[in-house]
Parts: sequence; C-alpha cells; structure tokens
Amino acid sequence: MTGMRFMPKGYGGERRDPDRVKRDGWRDQGVLAVSVDDERLSWPERELLRQLGEKLYGRLPSKGRTPAKAGAR
Repeated sequence: MTGMRFMPKGYGGERRDPDRVKRDGWRDQGVLAVSVDDERLSWPERELLRQLGEKLYGRLPSKGRTPAKAGAR
C-alpha cells in the first residue's frame, strides 16, 4: 500500500493547547497543574501554591545559583 500510513490512536490529528490539557486533567482526574507565577492568581493564592509545592516536593532551585550538593548544609 503506497502512500498510506497507519497512525496509532492518540497520534497525529489536532494538538490540544497546554491550558486545555490542564483543564481536562482537572475535570477528568482531579489533577491540578498550575504555575506559581500565574498572573491570574492573587499573591495569597500564589503563596499557598508555593507552600504546597515545597511541602510536597521541596524548594524550587534559586534562580541564578547552582543547586546545593546533596547533604550539604
């Protein structure tokens, strides 16, 4: 079959924009993906996100600095 290509389900076609992927993740699976710098949020909301992120995953690396070595204090 010349010129015919098989594409598995989920490949090709229309690509969803990142906000749509985030919205679908929230609605379908209860997963929230949001940037701590999202300007749609107030300062207290961004601060809450930052605190939750640090509690669950640790601090963000400081901008402009190299990450500390494991175990260094």
